[in-house]
Amino acid sequence: MKRLIMAVWKWTDDRIGISDMLGPSMGHLVPKDSKWWYVFGSATLLAFIVQVVTGVALAFAYVSSSSQAYETLQFITNQAPFGRILRGMHYYGASAMVLMVGAHLAQTFLFGAYKYPREMNWATGVLLLGMTLGMGFTGQLLRWDQTAAWSVVVAAEQAGRVPIIGDWLARFILGGNTIGGATLSRFFAIHVFLIPGMLIAFIGVHLWLVLRHGISEPPVPGQPVDPKTYRQSYHKFLEKHGHPFFPDGAWRDFVFGTGLIVAIALLAIFVGPPKLDLPPDPSILGADPRPDWYLLWYFALLALIPPKVEGFVMILVPAVIGTMLLIVPLMSNKGERAASRRPWSIAVVCLSVILIGSLWVVGVASPWSPNFNPGRLPVAVIGVEAGPVFQGAQLFDDRGCLNCHLVKGYGGRRGPDLTYIGDELTQDNMVIRIVNGGVNMPAFGNMLKPGEIDDLVAFLSSRKREKGKL
Repeated sequence: MKRLIMAVWKWTDDRIGISDMLGPSMGHLVPKDSKWWYVFGSATLLAFIVQVVTGVALAFAYVSSSSQAYETLQFITNQAPFGRILRGMHYYGASAMVLMVGAHLAQTFLFGAYKYPREMNWATGVLLLGMTLGMGFTGQLLRWDQTAAWSVVVAAEQAGRVPIIGDWLARFILGGNTIGGATLSRFFAIHVFLIPGMLIAFIGVHLWLVLRHGISEPPVPGQPVDPKTYRQSYHKFLEKHGHPFFPDGAWRDFVFGTGLIVAIALLAIFVGPPKLDLPPDPSILGADPRPDWYLLWYFALLALIPPKVEGFVMILVPAVIGTMLLIVPLMSNKGERAASRRPWSIAVVCLSVILIGSLWVVGVASPWSPNFNPGRLPVAVIGVEAGPVFQGAQLFDDRGCLNCHLVKGYGGRRGPDLTYIGDELTQDNMVIRIVNGGVNMPAFGNMLKPGEIDDLVAFLSSRKREKGKL
């Protein structure tokens, strides 16, 4: 069998020249002490390959029509052979790609590998990060459910605030003045053709730059980068401490990449793809749109900032972050590479992770959004099963108060927590607030009968701490 395989390989290689094409990449020297920190770039490429393969498979059944997209996704998920697994792998492959490109960027920054002569390696990597996030956002709309549709409306509103060309950008995103079939077709073309084509092109450029300049050696304190002598010292270093990428340097990439693909497959099998929301319906105002997890931090940032500066933040934050990342090599392309000699680089990475992680946690909880499915207050929380307090609790549920207010862990977090409101407001103050409303709270004076107001106040007045407890 081994002889047969080798014979087939030699015949194929002789006719096609695979060795000639892959030889420069497989045989180029890499630093011998490059360890597991160097696997994130190849893992990102593998995640992208997973996206291409699963995306092509899904495209065989997906119909990019506003009247059929939702139904075809339901068919893929529930009826098509391996459809659920393919959707899951495509979703978790996107998450893996974002994680790996982010880790690769952080590792490159910490190791100072953006310095001379690899400034363009860094720039193309930053652009690849932006394209990866664009792939994730455009792919979300293709689910064509309520959440996806409203997310695009929010994106169009954000684009509309750009000076001078805002209106044009918003209409370009929507494919017209409102969201519809043209929007879906446009996002399908961008997600399936435009961004992947750009990714493939920039990945090719990025890999060529890696081959041209070599993989950066692990930084050593006290050995700064000097553009005048670096290339000569780097080649001497490889002659002494380098080894061929294949097979000596590639085995870690293979092990880590295999583990990544296995993890994606296991998540797709046992967890499955994201659940589809209701079909898009512009008349439903009770939607709670939010992007996938890797953009959730930005969603939280926009929700938390004051409305007066929202437009500036929408435009400036992405522009400032992108610009700062691109100009990093221009600000410092020589000097120390070791993170121990560049403590500010460690601080930047740690603060970025903490900031994004904190905003992500807040975005998951989304206290600014009403909870449209809070359920009903259980009798154990109400405390009684009849009488004015019980009737007031039923009104509290029926009038949607529980959507925004929290009572002993039940309800939403948009409004104040009313668990112990009976200790904080008198009954007269409660009547005034219910009748007249307040900030973001409608006035219920014309909606409730006097007896209903009394029952509601009786329930709220019963929300007190137990005696002896703080």
